[in-house]
Amino acid sequence: MNAITLITGGGVLFLVGAFLGYVIRQSIARKQAGSVEQRLALRVAQAEKEHERIIEGARQEAKGVLQATKQEEDERRNSLLKTEQILLKRESVLDQKISDFETKEQHIRDRADRLQKTEQELDQERKSIIAKLENISGLTQEQAKEEILKNVEVVHQRDIATRFKKMEAEGEERFERRAKEILAYAIQRTAVSQVHEITTTTVSLPSEDIKGKIIGKEGRNIRALERAAGVEIVVDDTPESVVISGFDPLKRHIAKTALERLMKDGRIHPARVEEVVQEVEKEIEQQVKEAGEAAVYDVGIVGLDPKLVHVLGRLRFRSSYGQNVLLHSIEVAHLASALASELGINVGIAKKAGLLHDIGKALDHQVEGSHVDIGIRVLEKFGVEKEVIDAMKSHHEDYPYESIEAIVVQTADAISGSRPGARKDSVENYLKRIGELEHMAASFEGVEKAYAIQAGREIRVFVTPQKIDDVGTQKLAREIASRIEEELRYPGEIKVTVIRENRFVDYAR
Repeated sequence: MNAITLITGGGVLFLVGAFLGYVIRQSIARKQAGSVEQRLALRVAQAEKEHERIIEGARQEAKGVLQATKQEEDERRNSLLKTEQILLKRESVLDQKISDFETKEQHIRDRADRLQKTEQELDQERKSIIAKLENISGLTQEQAKEEILKNVEVVHQRDIATRFKKMEAEGEERFERRAKEILAYAIQRTAVSQVHEITTTTVSLPSEDIKGKIIGKEGRNIRALERAAGVEIVVDDTPESVVISGFDPLKRHIAKTALERLMKDGRIHPARVEEVVQEVEKEIEQQVKEAGEAAVYDVGIVGLDPKLVHVLGRLRFRSSYGQNVLLHSIEVAHLASALASELGINVGIAKKAGLLHDIGKALDHQVEGSHVDIGIRVLEKFGVEKEVIDAMKSHHEDYPYESIEAIVVQTADAISGSRPGARKDSVENYLKRIGELEHMAASFEGVEKAYAIQAGREIRVFVTPQKIDDVGTQKLAREIASRIEEELRYPGEIKVTVIRENRFVDYAR
C-alpha cells in the first residue's frame, strides 16, 4: 500500500516536474524569440534610415548635376548668341562691301564705256585729219614717213654714224673690260702648280760602290733593266747618282722605282731585275687609281664611276707640250668653275667637263681616233651626263658649241695651255718624233719591244728568237734603218740596234 502510494506520488511528481519544465522551457523560448525579433526590427529600422540617407544623397547629387548642366547650357547658349551676333555683324559688313564693290564695278564699267567711245571718236578724228593731210600733201602716210626719215637721215647722217661708232666703241670697251676682269679673277683664284715633264730622271745612290752592282758583269744588269723598263740608264762621272733617260714618264717612273728597290734589296742580277720591274708595273696600277681619286677629291666632284676615275689617273703619266695632262685637267676644272661662277651658269657641269675634257689622252695610244672622239666614247660608256659631254667636246673646236658651258671649258683650256711657261713646243715635237720612231720599229714582224734612247739618236729593238734567227736579225736592222731614212726627217744619224737573246730556264726538283 505504501509502495503503491509512493509510486503514485512519484509519478505525480514526475508529471508535475515535466509540466513545469515544459512551461519554463516555453517561457525561455518566448523570451529568446522576442529578443531576435527585436534585433531584426532594429536592423530593419537602420536599413530604412540608410536607405533614406542614400536616396537623399542621390537627390542632392542629381540636383547638383542638374544645376551644373543647366549652368553649362546657359553658358553655351550665351556663347552661341554672341557668335550669332558676330556672324550677323560680319554678314552685314560683307553685304555692305559687296554692295560698294558692285557700285564701283558699275562705275568703272561706265567709265570704260565712255573711254572706249572717246577713243573711237579720237580714232575717227585722227583718220579724218590724216586723210585731209594726205589730200593736201598728195602723199600717203607711209610715203610721208619715209620722206621725213630720208630727209632726217640726209641732214644728220654724219651725226648718226658718229653716234653709232661711239656707242659701238664704248660697248666693246665695256664688254672687253668686264671679260678681262672675269678672266683675271678666275686665274687669280686658281693656284694649281705646273710640273714640266722632262726626259730624264736622276736617281740618288747611297754610295759610289753601288754603281758596279747596277752595271753588273759585262753590263748584264744595266742592259736587263734597260730592256725590261724601256729606258736608258746613264752611269757617268756624276758622284752618287745615275740618270734615267726616256721620253715616256711612265717608263721612267717604273725604272726609277725598280732601281731604288733593287738597291735597297742588294740582290741585283738580270732575273731579279725583270722580277722587280714586273712587280713595279703591277703597283703602278694602284698608283694610277690613287692619282685619279686625288684629282676628283681636289676638284670636288662626286658620283663618277670608279673605272672612269682609274682612266683619269692614267693622265698622271701623260704630258702635252711638256705640261702634265692630269695637272692641266685639274687646272682647267678650277678655271672653268671660277668662270662659270662669275657668269652665273651651271658650275657643276663646267667643272666636271673641265676635269674630263682630255680623258681621251689616257687611251689614245690604244684606241684609234682623236683624243676628243675617244673621250666622248669613254664618257658615254660610263654614263656621264650629256650636258657634260656637250661641254667638253668643243674645247678644240672640233664640234660646234652647244652651250655656254662649252665656251667656258674651251676658254679655260686655252688659259691653262697658253699662259707663259705652261707648255713648251720643242718638248712636244721631240716626244712626237720619238713616238713615231718607236712605232715604226715595232711595226716589223717578229719585234717584241722597241725603245728609243739617247734623245732619239738610237733605237733598240728586241726580237723574238723563235721567229727571227741571227741572219734575219741583221736583215731586220738594215730594213729598219732604210725605212727610217725614207719616212722620217731627223738631224744627224740614228743608230739601230737589234738584239736577239736566247734564254733557257729549267727547274731542279
